[in-house]
Amino acid sequence: MSMACKDGSNKHLMDNGKYVRYTPEQVEALERLYHDCPKPSSIRRQQLIRECPILSNIEPRQIKVWFQNRRCREKQRKESFRLQGVNRKLTAMNKLLMEENDRLQKQATKDTSCESVVTSGQHNMTSQHPPRDASPAGLLSIAEETLAEFLSKATGTAVEWVQMPGMKPGPDSIGIIAISHGCTGVAARACGLVGLEPTRVAEILKDRPLWFRDCRAVDIVNVLPTANGGTIELLYMQLYAPTTLAPARDFWLLRYTSVVEDGSLVICERSLKNTQNGPSMPPVPHFVRADMLPSGYLIRPCEGGGSIIHIVDHMDLEPWSVPEVLRPLYESPTVLAQKTTMAALRHLRQISHEVSQPNVTGWGRRPAALRALSQRLSRGFNEALNGFTDEGWTMMGNDGVDDVTILVNSSPDKLMGLNLSFGNGFPSVSNAVLCAKASMLLQNVPPAILLRFLREHRSEWADNNMDAYTAAAIKVGPCSLTGSRIGNYGGQVILPLAHTIEHEEFLEVIKLDGVAHSPEETMMARELFLLQLCSGMDENAIGTCAELIFAPIDASFADDAPLLPSGFRIIPLESGKEASSPNRTLDLASALDVGGPTGNRASSDNAGNSGCVRSVMTIAFEFAFESHMQENVACMARQYVRSIISSVQRVALALSPSHLSSHAGLRSPLGTPEAQTLAHWICNSYRCYLGVDLLKSNNEGKEPLLKSLWHHSDAVLCCTLKALPVFTFSNQAGLDMLETTLVALQDITLEKIFDDHGRKTLFSEFPQIIQQ
Repeated sequence: MSMACKDGSNKHLMDNGKYVRYTPEQVEALERLYHDCPKPSSIRRQQLIRECPILSNIEPRQIKVWFQNRRCREKQRKESFRLQGVNRKLTAMNKLLMEENDRLQKQATKDTSCESVVTSGQHNMTSQHPPRDASPAGLLSIAEETLAEFLSKATGTAVEWVQMPGMKPGPDSIGIIAISHGCTGVAARACGLVGLEPTRVAEILKDRPLWFRDCRAVDIVNVLPTANGGTIELLYMQLYAPTTLAPARDFWLLRYTSVVEDGSLVICERSLKNTQNGPSMPPVPHFVRADMLPSGYLIRPCEGGGSIIHIVDHMDLEPWSVPEVLRPLYESPTVLAQKTTMAALRHLRQISHEVSQPNVTGWGRRPAALRALSQRLSRGFNEALNGFTDEGWTMMGNDGVDDVTILVNSSPDKLMGLNLSFGNGFPSVSNAVLCAKASMLLQNVPPAILLRFLREHRSEWADNNMDAYTAAAIKVGPCSLTGSRIGNYGGQVILPLAHTIEHEEFLEVIKLDGVAHSPEETMMARELFLLQLCSGMDENAIGTCAELIFAPIDASFADDAPLLPSGFRIIPLESGKEASSPNRTLDLASALDVGGPTGNRASSDNAGNSGCVRSVMTIAFEFAFESHMQENVACMARQYVRSIISSVQRVALALSPSHLSSHAGLRSPLGTPEAQTLAHWICNSYRCYLGVDLLKSNNEGKEPLLKSLWHHSDAVLCCTLKALPVFTFSNQAGLDMLETTLVALQDITLEKIFDDHGRKTLFSEFPQIIQQ
């Protein structure tokens, strides 16, 4: 090993304890060699020495040691730079924690004399009763009042905040997240660090449709500059409805952007109401006018670059306008925090990461291009799910059963966006788009587990012919509804494409392999590709919406490829009344020790419901078709969605922790499929009646019991204790033996797999087996 002297000279200490001194020219030559080839082989090193005469009098071993030392110094510089960055983060986070501690102390003592460390020095009202009309002076008075109220929420005690379950502050965390306790409407608050300058942060946050997936549009109706250098904007904003069971929301807002005396940038918003005598926006059909209470963003420059940001979202979403079963979704501050507040912070962190590492990712795409594809998938799914008439959607009459709604869209804007009119002598493949959608209530199945199953076991619910049809409908060439020419696309391969820095969202390509059954089928594509977006697969994240959205794509995978998104959205329905005490947030040190799974908290919160976890699943599938086949396609789509609903219900029942434990008075932990309990029962029963262990004892502690049972070489089958036995569970070997799947297993009875002689033998011996 070689070490340079601390005085910066050209002496280097060899591993034999001797020093070697290099001339400046030799050092320059070595630096050039290192730049060209940092890790040369011994042969390459000798070749480089021969090509550089100035190094000819240096031993190859000495040069090797110099290269090792040079690499060591470079690693030290990188590590020093990394530690400096971590130190800056820790310093900024410490500042945030100190401010949060001060705010909590005020909250505990109810000291409202000093609402905020930032509000001091704000603009005073022009009079005791300022104007509140549509004039510039009236709008300015409303804006300044909004600013003061927002700051008192962001850094003061105007709202009683409690810590968001499962969130802990730290240099690598998303930030400090809090939710409201006992205030009007629902509110969420976040403090965090982002590696972007304040003006860039403000620019991103103002463009809400780019980061808030539920935001359909934000229209700037009017802009008024203020004398203090600020800006007042009148906005009209629309939000998509997350399910088919409730109408969408819209807002009529005033947004005020200004710089306060300490140099912080503030963007604050509030709803404008007719009672304020201000400008009004008439009601819009199919939307419920919601109320935004003073909310916004406080952005402060951070030492060493970047920004410290405070976010407050405070809304009254008019829960009276939705069915009672859905009201928790509109009354939960946890859901608001996950969908809106934390989404803003995550998007800022993602942009910051892309700016610092603008690398080309999978399939030759840059991160920004992949993020744009994710946004297109999400937006397309929301458009289909909501089916607004101003986008060309019209509802078809149903067959008398209201479980599936059918919408049709043949507007030019929709079709041009899909680019469905092709040349090359082929007529237009499709001239209309149909959407079949439905919502269903799920009981006692965690959304993350159900979504993971749907993602990993597509063959359990998807129809191969339908996948092929939807793919062919957006490609060049004719297509038909009949399945005779469509290959059997069974095998699924998941190709990772990109993920967000916190892994809460994945973008991937699904390759479905085709199997041709006739020579004419070989003319068709042997592979299908789906672009797929997954989010919300973390079981421990409270209030997270789980989504699986996909769309067929061509193998060329162009950035402007037509997308017809379909998929699933599962939203947990929490209790609207938070049971957490605000006092538990007073000890910030305890927040750093929150390491257990947040599922435990969910279990305690739902104790009043006997451990029942409820969620609403919304399904929407889009199909491109030719207008003269509308009735046939509608019938096909309705039946397909109903079959998916049936499959999902069976899967949800199988994954429900209480499905089996209800018979034994036991309850599996939240997030654990009942198959874990069943695996223990199987092994215990086997040991009890046969006297030997089914699984080797050395597997315990190294591999989960269920996994060992699932991969056991022998077929293990479980039956119900009925007069006509029915299968309820099987491991992989058993499924392979019966040539079936886990979902279809329940359709197979023992009677169906035996001939006449076997059935007679079975029915004669089965009572004895049960007795034993």
